[in-house]
Amino acid sequence: MSQSLQGQTAIVTGGMRGIGLAIAQRLNAAGAQVVIWDLAVDGWDSAANGFEPVLRQAVDVASLASVQGAFAQVLERLGQVEILVNNAGINGPVLPCWEYSPEAWDKVIAVDLNSVFYCCRTAIPHMRERGYGRIVNVASMAGKDGVQFISGYSAAKAGVIAFTKAAAKELAQDGVLLNCIAPAMVETPLMAEMTAEHIAASKAKIPMGRFLKAEEIANMVAWIAGPECSFTTGFVFDLSGGRATY
Repeated sequence: MSQSLQGQTAIVTGGMRGIGLAIAQRLNAAGAQVVIWDLAVDGWDSAANGFEPVLRQAVDVASLASVQGAFAQVLERLGQVEILVNNAGINGPVLPCWEYSPEAWDKVIAVDLNSVFYCCRTAIPHMRERGYGRIVNVASMAGKDGVQFISGYSAAKAGVIAFTKAAAKELAQDGVLLNCIAPAMVETPLMAEMTAEHIAASKAKIPMGRFLKAEEIANMVAWIAGPECSFTTGFVFDLSGGRATY
């Protein structure tokens, strides 16, 4: 495997499990020093996961102060950050919007959308100063289509897409590229929050007739986060199995 990220530092939010773990493993395989941010970072198994992150930090990405504190520690320890992958997220309830509690809505927006702003706001000045950076925000096909019964999640991910496009234009001449990915449903522990009916309906929308694999996402992210992606910014990379309609 190409060591195209040799010597680079990559922060992956929500990196302890699921999609985030797969991304962290792939970036490590490409030579990056990987920093994992998650709410809880105990119980890491280096043998099972195949590598040891250079740092594991307990971070609440829905808190700007928590993000800023953790980023300062990364710079103190490692000196620079080239890659930021904003992956942390929650699904929230699967309910009609009129039954969705305001508290649940606020939490989904905080974790899935505000966190992307907080992490970008914190990392971008450092990347601009160095004249190089790659930020990959994990959105969702739900942010493009709007999926019934997950209005909060759909709204948050649509916000991630629009934020990515806006911020990318602001940074287009600074050497810092922002892109996002829009995966269809992936087989991860997040499915525990979903109903069987919701899972079946999601699979039925995918022309390939199967769910996406976390490793497939990781391979896409590794390319977007690398030096070979040099003229694409503000773009939404679909991983839809043919589902995308625009």
